Amino acid sequence: MTGCWALVGQDEGSIEQWSRPAGATMLGFSRIVSGGKTVAFEYLRIVDEGNDVIALIASPSGQETARFEMKEVTMRKVVFENPEHDFPQRIIYQLDDDGNLAGRIEGLVNEAAHAADFPMIRASCDDSGAEDQY
Repeated sequence: MTGCWALVGQDEGSIEQWSRPAGATMLGFSRIVSGGKTVAFEYLRIVDEGNDVIALIASPSGQETARFEMKEVTMRKVVFENPEHDFPQRIIYQLDDDGNLAGRIEGLVNEAAHAADFPMIRASCDDSGAEDQY
C-alpha cells in the first residue's frame, strides 16, 4: 500500500497516498477531485495498538472519525471491520496480480447490503508537474 495511487475513473488529482510504516503507524490520505475542485478527502492511520490489535482510523471530510480493527491480513490483502459503524462496516485493500490496488468498502444500509469499489493504479508521488502550485 505504501506510495501513491491514482483513483481509476476519477478526475486528475484524485489520489490515495500511504507512508511507509514507522513508529507502529502508517499515515494516509485520499482526495477526490471533480470539476477541478476537491469534493471529498480523508485522513487515515493504520496503528499497531499493541496486544495483537491493529486498527485503521479514518477521518473522512464532514464525518466523525471511525475505528476499524484488522480482521484478516495476507501478503496481498487486508480487511478491517467495525460492525457498529453505520457504513461501511468493512474496508478492504487488495493488491491485484497486475500490481494495482483495489479498495472496497462494504456494509449494510437499512439492512440492505451495499458496496463500493475504488480501483487504483500506482502513480508518481512527485507533484512537480502539477498546474496548481502554491
